[in-house]
Amino acid sequence: MNVQSKEINLDQLGDPIYQETMEDEPLRWHSPLEAPFHIAGFPWLAQDGIYRRLPLASGAVLPPAVDTLAYCTAGGQIRFRTNSSRLVIRVRLAGPSNMYHMAPTGQCGVDCYLGEPGEQSFITAAKFKPTESEYESKLFRWDTKKEVAVTLNLPLYQGVEEVWIGVDQDADISDAPAYASNKPVIIYGTSITQGGCASRPGMAYTNILSRMIPMEFVNLGFSGNGKGEPELARIISEIDDPALIILDYEGNTGEAGNIARTLPAFIQILRERHPEVPILVVSRISTAEDQFYRKRRELNDRRRLIQIENVEQRRKEGDHNIHFVDGFKLLGNDSFEECTVDGTHPTDLGFLRMAQSLAPVIKSLLRL
Repeated sequence: MNVQSKEINLDQLGDPIYQETMEDEPLRWHSPLEAPFHIAGFPWLAQDGIYRRLPLASGAVLPPAVDTLAYCTAGGQIRFRTNSSRLVIRVRLAGPSNMYHMAPTGQCGVDCYLGEPGEQSFITAAKFKPTESEYESKLFRWDTKKEVAVTLNLPLYQGVEEVWIGVDQDADISDAPAYASNKPVIIYGTSITQGGCASRPGMAYTNILSRMIPMEFVNLGFSGNGKGEPELARIISEIDDPALIILDYEGNTGEAGNIARTLPAFIQILRERHPEVPILVVSRISTAEDQFYRKRRELNDRRRLIQIENVEQRRKEGDHNIHFVDGFKLLGNDSFEECTVDGTHPTDLGFLRMAQSLAPVIKSLLRL
């Protein structure tokens, strides 16, 4: 990849966030696809060699929209340690930002956290022009070398074709901190699961949870297309040895009959491969529009009841590893006022509350 760095005249540009000069000594560039970097969130990366959330080849025929959305790198993370005094990232995207209700930093950006598991702190997000699909951005610059554990969160609503990590020429790169468990947590759902409309990638609720619970979280949210298709259940069931599977797809199901039809079949497919893995069914969050549309509230209530009844029936039949969480309660009592961007998709505050509400439940199920 050939990304040229230029010194930009801020007076001409008018916006200082785009200033990015690489005036220091030359960097050494690494592909995170090589050891000792660890890439999380792409279960089929070793098989296919690309940043994609579903396998390129599968016995299941994917809906075209899901196949396209699988290239969005939501939940993908690059993890490593380094003692470099500088960290720079180069990214080539599949396209530029183009969403009216989501910040370019969330759709197409990369943000950076430093620290050990449970002690990670946000430092910055990549700076780039929203109209461009390639960028180079400095993430930190110290006066002296010091070792840090780094987590880079990849774009939520755009594909990533290439990533390069730039460090001092004599810097060390070593293994990322170990997880509490090598088993992944898989979350299947909607645009909200995918991360719409977080201001930057680290604020998607799956990424927030990954900082609260030091495990790999696999984000299988598909905007407008998390509909509970059996093909997706079969693909998810292919993931080896998951710690927990979360189903958060009610919001894309439409009429109540759709979730009544898809949910039991989806769970049964998962159970055929993973009979003892905990499954957590999460109903749709409350939205600002719910307070104004009576028919919508009634539909939500019917769909919520269907999910509760499915979970209770399976538990009566002996499946004690399936559980339900009422998503309507995840955002708190003032969710109608402050927690969404457009009436439906959470703000960063909304995502934080989702994660804070779900984390104790998940920890209990994982016995952490």
